[in-house]
Amino acid sequence: MPELLQMCGISKAFPGVQALDEVSLDVKAGEVVALVGENGAGKSTLIKILSGCYRADAGQVVLEGRRLGTYSPHQAQEMGISVIYQEFNLAPVLSVAENIFVGRQPRGLLGTVDFRRMEADAQAVLDSLHLPIDSRRTVRSLSVAEQQMVEIAKAISFQARIIVMDEPTAVLTERETATLFDLVRRLRAQGVSVIYISHRLEEVFEIADRVVVLRDGRRVGEMPIAEATVEKVVHLMVGRELTEMYHKQRIEPGEPVLEVRGLHRQASKVRNVSLTVRAGEIVGMAGLVGAGRTEIARAIFGVGRPDAGQVTVCGRPVRIGSPLDAIRAGMGFLSEDRKTEGLFLVLAVRENITSASLSALSTANFIRFEAERRLVGSLIDQLRIRTPSQDQQVQYLSGGNQQKVILARWLALRPRVLILDEPTRGIDVGAKAEIYQLMGEFARRGVGMLLISSDLPEILGMSDRVLVVRDGTIAGEFTREQATQEAIIHRATGGS
Repeated sequence: MPELLQMCGISKAFPGVQALDEVSLDVKAGEVVALVGENGAGKSTLIKILSGCYRADAGQVVLEGRRLGTYSPHQAQEMGISVIYQEFNLAPVLSVAENIFVGRQPRGLLGTVDFRRMEADAQAVLDSLHLPIDSRRTVRSLSVAEQQMVEIAKAISFQARIIVMDEPTAVLTERETATLFDLVRRLRAQGVSVIYISHRLEEVFEIADRVVVLRDGRRVGEMPIAEATVEKVVHLMVGRELTEMYHKQRIEPGEPVLEVRGLHRQASKVRNVSLTVRAGEIVGMAGLVGAGRTEIARAIFGVGRPDAGQVTVCGRPVRIGSPLDAIRAGMGFLSEDRKTEGLFLVLAVRENITSASLSALSTANFIRFEAERRLVGSLIDQLRIRTPSQDQQVQYLSGGNQQKVILARWLALRPRVLILDEPTRGIDVGAKAEIYQLMGEFARRGVGMLLISSDLPEILGMSDRVLVVRDGTIAGEFTREQATQEAIIHRATGGS
């Protein structure tokens, strides 16, 4: 089968960074090609060149045998190239039909928008994809999964021949992911090509025909999915063997560092939660999406004052009415949404790391900048944060290094308790292994950790005990030896 798309010898440099170095990618009609690599490998840059957002320094893009010159994102769409990013390009207050045909609405005799025809045309596109969505609904009334389907319908309305999906399942449930995969298979059967970008290798093996691997801006390998294994792909991605992904060492837990008794918060449906975390212990918190894991963690940390309950840190009862109270009590919190709740994206790495410890670095309300730089330099070395300098804006770091910056912030305060909510979401396998290693180092220092994760292998690999959350309360507890995926799922879904 001839190639629909050929990207040949693509190179792109930014100040101080060679983002792509003679990378090639080809895609056949009706083929699903997985594009994988660690954060910073060059995947996003390659896709932005394909979509017309960036112009390559060298190389060429060939579509159906025709060499393309310089083109814009709008022209790329007209040529049948559509990209669906993690953050959707939809207007929430407009209808599904208006979003699908924005900028090209059908007109009536007087030049006004023909809403009836637009809604009918949009519904025809949705129906062709077997999507049970009413084109008249507003986008803000849709679930995240439905919004993603609207993005795909929008691409199809442009008669897209190539659709790029960038981390499409990052916020989807297991059922929604299955629905998405069914849609991808239907697109493939219709001759539409899909470039699928994901850090979740299990998805790659389920949906892709072929996998292409980038590392440090270079293409380092490809293979048909029938010949691929997780070990082969990971080795290509990181350039080394990950023989011990979780770096879990057995540490004898010490005295309790966090005790929660009868915690209740009606507004977030947290009900009578009691739990204990001991020094050096990692307690996993598992459950279905919407079970209340994050709500429990936020209530413990004071993000919303609890209605009832007692929190004790290192044997001392504490009154936690705000995150500042929690920090003063010796607690740290890594939010599941690092970009909006964990980081000051436009500030420097240095400023992000010291944002919670400025009082210790100040004299008479003036920051001792030399002491700050020494502290930050030491933490960057300890946590192996890859950054050009302390003054680099944190928004330009990879996801894994952004997570390390947040961990460095708490390490600077020497917390006794650390709550980690989805600490490896959206980061590559190499960065995951480093985060797991850092968690092990925190445990060796006697920090007690509460780990919330939707990744059951992560929960099983890193936890000393596992708590199962259902309907805002603790529905079960397993030791490391007792915990299995089947047992956790059974308890999470209502089994006894």
